Amino acid sequence: MQVSSLNEVKIYSLSAGRSLPEWLSDRKKRALQKKDVDVRRRIELIQDFEMPTVSTKIKVSRDGQYIMAVGTYKPRIRCFDTYQLSQKFERCLDSEVVTFEILSDDYSKIVFLQCGRFVEFHSQHGHYYKTRIPKFGRDFSYHYPSCDLYFVGASSEVYRLNLEQGRFLNSLQTDASESNVCDINPVHFLFAMGTAEGKVECWDPRTRSRVGLLDCALSSVTADTEIDGLPSISALKFDGALNMAVGTSTGQVLLYDLRSSNPLIVKDHYYGLPIKSIQFQHQLDLIISADSRIIKMWNKDTGKIFTSMEPEYDINDVCLYPNSGMLMTANEAPKMNIYYIPVLGPAPKWCSFLDNLTEELEENPESTVYDDYKFVTRKDLENLGLAHLIGSSLLRAYMHGFFMDIRLYHKAKMMANPFAYEEYRREKIRQKIEETRAQRVQLKKLPKVNKELALKLIEEEGEEQQVTRKRKQKNLPSLLKDDRFKVMFENPDFQVDEQSEEFRLLNPLVSKISEKRKRKLKILEELEAQEQEEEEEPEGKASDAESSESSDDEKGWVEEVRKQRKLLRQEEKVKRREKLKEDQQTLLKPQFFEIKEGEEFRSFKDSAKKQKLMKKTLGDRLKLEEKLGTLDVSDTTVGSKQATFKLRKSEQQKKQQEAEKLHRQERKTLRRSASHLKSKRGRGRLFR
Repeated sequence: MQVSSLNEVKIYSLSAGRSLPEWLSDRKKRALQKKDVDVRRRIELIQDFEMPTVSTKIKVSRDGQYIMAVGTYKPRIRCFDTYQLSQKFERCLDSEVVTFEILSDDYSKIVFLQCGRFVEFHSQHGHYYKTRIPKFGRDFSYHYPSCDLYFVGASSEVYRLNLEQGRFLNSLQTDASESNVCDINPVHFLFAMGTAEGKVECWDPRTRSRVGLLDCALSSVTADTEIDGLPSISALKFDGALNMAVGTSTGQVLLYDLRSSNPLIVKDHYYGLPIKSIQFQHQLDLIISADSRIIKMWNKDTGKIFTSMEPEYDINDVCLYPNSGMLMTANEAPKMNIYYIPVLGPAPKWCSFLDNLTEELEENPESTVYDDYKFVTRKDLENLGLAHLIGSSLLRAYMHGFFMDIRLYHKAKMMANPFAYEEYRREKIRQKIEETRAQRVQLKKLPKVNKELALKLIEEEGEEQQVTRKRKQKNLPSLLKDDRFKVMFENPDFQVDEQSEEFRLLNPLVSKISEKRKRKLKILEELEAQEQEEEEEPEGKASDAESSESSDDEKGWVEEVRKQRKLLRQEEKVKRREKLKEDQQTLLKPQFFEIKEGEEFRSFKDSAKKQKLMKKTLGDRLKLEEKLGTLDVSDTTVGSKQATFKLRKSEQQKKQQEAEKLHRQERKTLRRSASHLKSKRGRGRLFR
């Protein structure tokens, strides 16, 4: 049994641990229990509570005696008897089950909606009847007063099948293109269906007319949510007569009061995965919502997280055992998970021993295995000189490091740093001295980086404290004490450059103020030097060297800006002159380039000629081409003009053409004539 805790809520996983194969004999199972501690400590609450490959849906009968689950492969249903803590029966089906419903209090009446548009009815003895709906179904609900089954799926219609008459009734025509889920209120029997367009349509089964429409897709999008497409409805559940919870395909859960079109609360799972299941827990007013990755329990009034669970495999369905703290999940694994949360409620009566077991575990908490081990990284091992132990039994690899025995770690640390105790002793003595000095008058120690900025912040903090005392307000935290801005006064990369152009223009009066601060800095540095030499604190505080000067007006500010601009222009002129002198003094040396083999050097004038030619008009270029002989312009019979261009050939193409011409001439001289093979006309030769 695995125990986890989140928000001080204990969660006991009853299905944790390895499961033994069915084909093992009782003798071998007993032998394994003696040898393996994990097998001996595991709790098998219900025998063989698993599927061959995957479980898709899980439900509990109304009397609480039977737990039914469907899965693959092959498609099947398994019924478990809680009173016997074992499997009661197993039935194989022709196709995979989309969802199912238990119509009776026990397992005697079950309806399955299968993926091949089939609806299959089972009675106590087994298969009873099978029919088919016109379109592929995705969900259905049973209306108890009229004995009608409402099917929704890949159609705009809601199909009704009456089980008393044994025939289909007139379907309900909706505005949606497709529907994903549906549910019927257990109090006033209002039928609600969630569409692919992100809307919820509510119908009255008595009048067969729509009585309400909710646009949940629009309400689910808030300022914090990020969505890629249109949210569709993936889960729907009624709670009492007035409350309804809706889950979207983008991972939001909306809680509605049927009297209002706006949601009471919107809860985001922050995974972007469709909500698979929604359950209500009435004892603590919780909503249990689940997507394929996580199960979240949160308060339906405030939205505050109560606890959450992340199983190892993807979740397909969640079932809460009624009036208890037991939770079961169907997931993408053979084993179906069972969780027990004592805070939610007591254990069911068929496994009441769980309460005593969990109480004993809480009274006698065991120390975890990691208390005797130390986690070290590869760098820590190199510092300790234990890198040669990697791969041995003394180190156990875990994540980005290793676990080693805490005793070995302490011995290695003592050998690597034998003066660690002396350093620790000095540090403790220094802390004690600082504690005794805290009662004396202390100077304000400034950081090494951005001293002037720190002094400015200290002055502003003193002024704000005086104002807040008069107004009786709360003091705001200082930037010097805030850990987020700690690096700004420690790292030299964050030093403010007061000589930069941006700083001087944005802070035109900084020169005057900086002079005052520089005076104060000199006084503080002198006092710090005296303190280091004498190792004594001065009795009184340092006198404030800042003279009381009146604040500058707007005119003075404008004049200071002009002065700064003039200074910047003069500095730019000086820099330009220096750059010109450097350019004049530098001697330009010619650069030589090597030409590849088979290429000829062309003058740089060719590129200039091409640029001039491109700037000319089309008519001028045609005249120039006609002079060079590459263009031939002639009149046609119709009256229009015909222009023929001769493309310029490169030197390589010309050489190739000449070589081909010479080759053809040589072939003509070497060729023998075949005129003597011709026969005379009129005379034919017979072939024998």
